[in-house]
Amino acid sequence: MQNQEGGGFSVSDLTLEEQELLEDIRRRKLQLLEEIQQLKDEILEVTGEIDGMDVSSEKNNPKTKQMSIGRKKFNMDPKKGIEYLLDHGLLQSTPDDVAQFLYKGEGLNKTAIGDYLGERNDFNIEVLNSFVNLHEFSDMILVQALRQFLWSFRLPGEAQKIDRMMEAFAKRYCDLNIGVFNTTDTCYVLSFAIIMLNTSLHNPSVKDKPSVERFIAMNRGINDGGDLPPELLTSLYDSIKKEPFKIPEDDGNDLMHTFFNPDKEGWLWKRGASKLSGRYKNWKRRWFILNDNCLYYFEFTTDKEPKGIIPLENIGIRDVEDNKKQHCFELYSTTNEIIKACKTDTDGKVIEGHHMVYRMSAATYDDKQDWVKCIKASISEHPFYHMLATRRKKATHHST
Repeated sequence: MQNQEGGGFSVSDLTLEEQELLEDIRRRKLQLLEEIQQLKDEILEVTGEIDGMDVSSEKNNPKTKQMSIGRKKFNMDPKKGIEYLLDHGLLQSTPDDVAQFLYKGEGLNKTAIGDYLGERNDFNIEVLNSFVNLHEFSDMILVQALRQFLWSFRLPGEAQKIDRMMEAFAKRYCDLNIGVFNTTDTCYVLSFAIIMLNTSLHNPSVKDKPSVERFIAMNRGINDGGDLPPELLTSLYDSIKKEPFKIPEDDGNDLMHTFFNPDKEGWLWKRGASKLSGRYKNWKRRWFILNDNCLYYFEFTTDKEPKGIIPLENIGIRDVEDNKKQHCFELYSTTNEIIKACKTDTDGKVIEGHHMVYRMSAATYDDKQDWVKCIKASISEHPFYHMLATRRKKATHHST
């Protein structure tokens, strides 16, 4: 190293604490380099596997491609996804056919399935009943049936949706297990009691764990005014205590499927705008992915879900000059309407976008030209219609 006279410094110029800090930084750097190399090796391995796959059938079969798009649309907005599949003849407009599609669940987000099944309009309710009837609960104790049912989707947060779904479940169970309960109301109430018991026994924040005696006492009189057999309630309690409900994960079925083979990806600066004042906010660096005629942007490359989605429907693109950034271009509405985009706010809630223009800045002139070329191709070759870009709700609603 250079000495101080040469304009540099040596380790001996540092205090002992500073030397230890420097050594710690060096260790972390080596560790990060090793982890980066491991990730590179894993990416190479996965890339090799993907390259070896036979994807020609999907490329040559437009129906397969449309089904893939329909699933992705469903995962972002269930209603729009089903409409897309119906419009393209990939599903029949019957509750049974839609229910079969949801029950198979191939490539579908289970939170989105739950949201769709919980909707209150007549068609969705018929789909819910058909969906529940695809489950076989014969000769199962109630807790086993609940495990199977709650694994096929994720319960939504809204109380009214849960109520409709559990009513349909109770009716199906009682139809297949005649004589176990006096009424479907008994099955319905006990099912809720089991779900609450699962939370009480296995949620770390619940300190007062109920005993089996307390669980039996809580369910007195629910069997059409009478009591359920204590041995039945004890077996239910023991089953939940031994093994909690498994909550279905959406890993592998979420938006990550969209991003395996993007048309383009990379860092861009995006200018924010104020909805009320119209004044522009700061520029923010975001990771952008262009795929399936949508621009997705993320805060970090490791994020599973985008901060925002810009469908490329009725969009134009143009070069612009900016006094703060170089290599800028804009996406703008060609219909003089607000672009049908969405983003998440600071609380994680999905809100509709309010932009008529999105301005971006690339790192270099060549990078800007490449983005403009790719986006233009996406707009002109595959216009996207009926796209309401939303993502799965993460917030849990609590009733008091």
